Amino acid sequence: MSKKGFDGLMRRSCTSVLVGRAATRDGSILIARNEDNTTPAAPKSLRMVPAGERDGVEGANGFAITLPEGGFRYSAMPDVTPEEGLFEEAGVNAAHVAMSATESALANDCVLAFDPYVENGLAEDAMLTVVLPYVKTAREGVKRLGEIVAAHGSAESNGVLFADHLEAWYMEIATGHHWVAQRIPDDCVAVVANQLSIQEVDFESDSFMYSEGIREFVEEHALNSALGGGGEHPFNFREIFGTSSDGDRRYNTPRVWDGLRLLAPEIAKEHTVVDSDLPFVFRPNRLLGVEDVAAVLSSHFDETEFDPIGTAGDEFSRKRYRAIALSRTQESHVLQIEGVFGLSAEQCAQAALKGELASPICWVALGTPCFSPYMPLFCDAHMWPACFDDAAPKPDLSHPYWVFRSLQAASDARFAVTQVRSGDYKSEQWQKALRHAQHVHREALAAPVEERAAVYEKGNSELASWVVADAQKHLATLLLDLSIASPLTFKMNPNL
Repeated sequence: MSKKGFDGLMRRSCTSVLVGRAATRDGSILIARNEDNTTPAAPKSLRMVPAGERDGVEGANGFAITLPEGGFRYSAMPDVTPEEGLFEEAGVNAAHVAMSATESALANDCVLAFDPYVENGLAEDAMLTVVLPYVKTAREGVKRLGEIVAAHGSAESNGVLFADHLEAWYMEIATGHHWVAQRIPDDCVAVVANQLSIQEVDFESDSFMYSEGIREFVEEHALNSALGGGGEHPFNFREIFGTSSDGDRRYNTPRVWDGLRLLAPEIAKEHTVVDSDLPFVFRPNRLLGVEDVAAVLSSHFDETEFDPIGTAGDEFSRKRYRAIALSRTQESHVLQIEGVFGLSAEQCAQAALKGELASPICWVALGTPCFSPYMPLFCDAHMWPACFDDAAPKPDLSHPYWVFRSLQAASDARFAVTQVRSGDYKSEQWQKALRHAQHVHREALAAPVEERAAVYEKGNSELASWVVADAQKHLATLLLDLSIASPLTFKMNPNL
């Protein structure tokens, strides 16, 4: 089946960021993504999934698999319409492996002609569910996902993010059975936007993993167009398997350029907004924090002529390219795992399972991140606040998802009226969130190992109480501001 046939199963508009541990101020590894949809409102729940909750999964496209016994507890962000697919999307398991799935992409006609998608193969809706509970390292995540694709095929082209305490990996499934994964260099960053992005593959390096027979597949069907000396031809995965179209240059490439603009402006200046050869991995111009990654995922080409709600440029330029943050962004997440030195990945996993390492944090913004705050939820809590679970499928302002979803609806249509108020709110929320995260982190590490999960649960509960209340208060203020600024306002006769 063609990619078009899976519109109902996939998120066609995501943007992803991966950051190695030597590129952050505190040595953390960060993987992050906006989950976009084709509809402005596809409600999300936030929950902790107990170990061994499922013994099998059936995807919305007919994919079916029996799951191993046991597994780990993990956090997830499922849709509230499970009959259309689980779409658990992103989370961290008890062994401190983070996964975000997926970054939808497209492969070109030449490769799909010889290895088409598998109609009932693995798709985004089931991917996190069948992988994350069963792996102890990021490499194991890539390996398990690759084995499932080999056995069942893939229904789509997808990019998948993995991280543990040592490494960040980006895996791209291009066709029905072929894929490549690259370890992000510790001092580098990657920004991806709905295209196959991995460039030259080094088959001799342990920084790459790939599907069995991929080189033979490319050679058999004469798919590599690269020129090289001495009979050697570089294996550029993006060029061999990906696309390079006018649609890419309007919808995808400009978002990667925007990420470069914010994280490595000197590199961005070397390229145009629609340059098809933007680098997959690059060194940022400074050490990064969670807020820097969040700024990329919140960007709508701020302060450029391409900002759809800005005042620079003209009507054409403001609608010319697709921005990173959209009205149909359902949630945005930054998964933060503390870097650990001196231990192997296996040793990190064992220490995590014993509660000896600091909890990963899922920074999540429900709705559009340029208007919603990022909330630090600790993943070593055995439960997440119940108020974030079971969102209603239709608007219901008693649920946090719909409160945060409403902030965008009340903010962007008349941005000139709401801009200052929204900016002040986001700034205040960032300060509160950073203080809260540091306080809970220190309190937990000072507690006995067996008491840490309770400290994290208490911290998450405290966060939920004030972050939702602050959002409700902010929404009410926005509505008053918009009422006062209404074009239906008329100066009243003071004697009436």
